Amino acid sequence: MTAVSGTAAAADTGALPVLYSFRRCPYAMRARLALAVSGQACELREVVLRNKPAALLQASPKGTVPVLVLTDGQVLDQSLDIMCWALAGNDPAAWLAPSHGTVKDMLALIAECDGPFKQTLDRCKYPSRYPGVDPDVSRAEATQWLRSLEARLQSQPFLFGDHAALADMAIAPFVRQFAGIDADWWRAQPWPRVQQWLAQWQNGALLASVMEKLPPWVEGTAGVVFPHPS
Repeated sequence: MTAVSGTAAAADTGALPVLYSFRRCPYAMRARLALAVSGQACELREVVLRNKPAALLQASPKGTVPVLVLTDGQVLDQSLDIMCWALAGNDPAAWLAPSHGTVKDMLALIAECDGPFKQTLDRCKYPSRYPGVDPDVSRAEATQWLRSLEARLQSQPFLFGDHAALADMAIAPFVRQFAGIDADWWRAQPWPRVQQWLAQWQNGALLASVMEKLPPWVEGTAGVVFPHPS
């Protein structure tokens, strides 16, 4: 985990940590997945990124999501830090205990996703933001990395063995975003194991539980309890 990046007064968090999130953001998605599987309750505040609330910017001036303000005032504004914090408290699905490899190995693969793959993903999804960059070249670079995932899945159903772990849940939101750029093209590609791995995650109850549409949070009001009490 990286160092805590800021502080914020805990007086307005009540008894729960406060999570600033945006439903479709893959970084926020991975954080919500870990919070949900761990059962760590928080006050979720859905934000509109083009109209960021002052409380979010006070907690983390960089203004991106997710941001988790703990009850002691500490701020976690990196999605992997939030995932690891939640799982350190409770890891019932053994996301930090892969059947093959180590947490260090998983973090190395996640770094490939968050670095080179995310760069190519952005250039494919938002070509107008990158004048002079050929999106076909970027897609070919992304394809090369996805083939490495296909190779990993040849002999096991998940990226690090026989059960879903941190790497699967941290990487899947970004592969989902890439697959959504051109669904017909995605389905035509020769990586059936990656396609099955993604479809299983997309159709799972855990993802559905963290993708509820919520109205934007309004300053001065309470957010919603997340995950929903059973």
